[in-house]
Amino acid sequence: MNSSTFPRLTKSSAVGGTSILCTLLLACLAGMPSTAEELPAVAVAAVPDNIAPHPAPDQPLPFSHKTHLASGLVCQTCHVNPDPGILMTYPATDTCMSCHRAMAMETPALLNLREFSESGQPIPWVRVYAITPGVTWSHRAHVDAGTQCETCHGDLSQVETVSESKAIRAMASCIGCHQAREAVAECVTCHAWPTDQELGFEQN
Repeated sequence: MNSSTFPRLTKSSAVGGTSILCTLLLACLAGMPSTAEELPAVAVAAVPDNIAPHPAPDQPLPFSHKTHLASGLVCQTCHVNPDPGILMTYPATDTCMSCHRAMAMETPALLNLREFSESGQPIPWVRVYAITPGVTWSHRAHVDAGTQCETCHGDLSQVETVSESKAIRAMASCIGCHQAREAVAECVTCHAWPTDQELGFEQN
């Protein structure tokens, strides 16, 4: 093959070719959308449903979230989050009576409500979702982060009797939600590192 078949590569032509490649690369990068400004936000799915059925626990009084939310109440009317903020609490009996005192009290459920009120005893509601042993968890941290009640508990405005219908206590739900929101998802985020004493090691 004759060397004259191809043009001789000179230093100036190599530099020129490199310059053209750099120009093309910068042009391509300039046409790409900015991650912070133009890419669509990643949709964060709500906690999935529980695969296995979880019957609703027997409660001391029949209560319908659907009926109460339809009347204009919001979650925070009945469920408050006192310090240290780990759990949401149940409404005080006086909170219930502040509305029901003005209503007819002849139904068995409302008569039982009045008995609880007159006795001064709190209504012994049965908690539906219990924190798994070994897990450090706080309602307040999630509320402060902007998590909505329905994200974890579903649309209770369509629910008469609450059961553990959402996979809130599944580790995959927690990790998936944290990763989607770019929140910390390390082991120690939810699980306290055991002490030497808890592990059975002698203290020196």
